[in-house]
Amino acid sequence: MQELTIKRLGLKGDGIAEGDIYVPFSLPGERFAGEIEGGQLQNPRRLNDSPDRIAPVCQHFGTCGGCTLQHASDAFLAEWKQDTVRRALSAQGLETVFRPTDTSPPNSRRRATFSGRRTKKTTQVGFHKRASADIFELKECALLMPDIMESLPACHALTGIGASRKGEIKISVTQSEAGPDIDIRDAKPLDGPLRTRLAAIASEYNLARLNWNEELIADRKRPVQAMGKAQVLPPSGAFLQATPQGQAALVSAIQEAVLGAKRVVDLFAGCGTFALPLAERAEIHAVEGQAEMLEALDTGWRYAKGLKTVTTEVRDLFSRPLVPLELRQYDAVVVDPPRAGAKTQMAEIVASEIKTVGAVSCNPVTFARDAKTLVDGGFTLEWVQPVDQFRWSGHVELVARFSR
Repeated sequence: MQELTIKRLGLKGDGIAEGDIYVPFSLPGERFAGEIEGGQLQNPRRLNDSPDRIAPVCQHFGTCGGCTLQHASDAFLAEWKQDTVRRALSAQGLETVFRPTDTSPPNSRRRATFSGRRTKKTTQVGFHKRASADIFELKECALLMPDIMESLPACHALTGIGASRKGEIKISVTQSEAGPDIDIRDAKPLDGPLRTRLAAIASEYNLARLNWNEELIADRKRPVQAMGKAQVLPPSGAFLQATPQGQAALVSAIQEAVLGAKRVVDLFAGCGTFALPLAERAEIHAVEGQAEMLEALDTGWRYAKGLKTVTTEVRDLFSRPLVPLELRQYDAVVVDPPRAGAKTQMAEIVASEIKTVGAVSCNPVTFARDAKTLVDGGFTLEWVQPVDQFRWSGHVELVARFSR
């Protein structure tokens, strides 16, 4: 039997002791006893409690593969997530002003992807167990909006007719004011009888929209999402910010970051999360690799009132970033790349005459790498605003302002 003390948390929220020994559901300062095998402490026994330890709020904590940090206080998590970004920047030799973490409240997630499987007698719908392919039956969730939990009977009905006993289907549920917007993937192929049964389920459970293996089955209501003054109908299953509160925090910080700019180019624009609110004050050119996302953005803009001109461009910014000649017509850049970051695009921004960059990121490590490129190119990293839409997990997002 060995004893060890937790020194810090890893990026996914597991505690780490000396020698890089990982202990799930632990906190810095806590001591554990157990046997070490393969870099893990087996059957750990906690010998003391951190003052930041609290009682988890969900009965599934420890089983569910989603939340890993419900045992930590809100104050600890807010500081830890800010420090996660700070350490990533420090590794690149960078410092800046940090604002307090803006954390979304419980029961605010408007999107979930469930796994569904048909058994011999019934159906299973829920999330995967921690580090497992097994599904557990979801009874409650402290993250999701109540309306999403209320869609579970519909998910069971869809699983019963669409899943096999050998595989599982993916059920993405997005909450809208019009009702559940459900996108099903990896399900049985469509045929006439199945299409009829699916349409009946959509009606019975009052679904706003139902897509099946990327094919529209029912479009009973418009499951629009508010983006500033615009109402946008995203493609089924499209990326959205996880919570309305998180989206509002990110948008507010970006508006501040590029305040005063008259012409803004929004890179990796998606459906218009930033482009449409920014269009209340500036002309916007939105660039995105997926045409259907930009079509949704453009339609939302055309039906909204009080917005300045918004133009769109379908373009793969990884293989063909905007170059200085194209960037010279804008006062500021907004960039919101996926987790891989925007290394090549940042180099082109450095070579341009752009003076202001508002950066959004969901990955502190690639953000810090890209920030280093900008700072080495003459920009100052003025401030960072951490935003936590994924409370009780290791994920953190942020907005940052760069100027030169």
